[in-house]
Amino acid sequence: MKYILDTHYILWTLFKPELIINKIKDILENDKDIKYVSAISLWEISLKYSLGKLEFEGTNPTEIHEKIIESGFTIIPIEDEQFSSFYKLPKKEEHKDPFDRMIIWQAISNNYTFITNDKEIKQYIENGLKIISGI
Repeated sequence: MKYILDTHYILWTLFKPELIINKIKDILENDKDIKYVSAISLWEISLKYSLGKLEFEGTNPTEIHEKIIESGFTIIPIEDEQFSSFYKLPKKEEHKDPFDRMIIWQAISNNYTFITNDKEIKQYIENGLKIISGI
């Protein structure tokens, strides 16, 4: 299967693996499954770091990028077709996070399963999003 990780799962994998339940750990450790990290997550991490909303002990977003690659994840860009077709993703009143919405659209567009703990994201199942949740 092909999975794409929500940003919090990337950070948990690198810094707090004890927060990840066994069901998700099994997916992350399975070499047969492909695990993607969206370039949007890298932007989110870097932006929040620069604003002081994220702190990492002894590391920075550039080093996180390197750690993601070393951990065996595949970083995928946002394709221009995904940017231009993003308008097709319906607005949800309970969920407005722009980073999540773009990764959701990327997951739907590529038929990836989204790994997240965000309860609000379940609203997008009706729009074709497949989710694995650690909740």
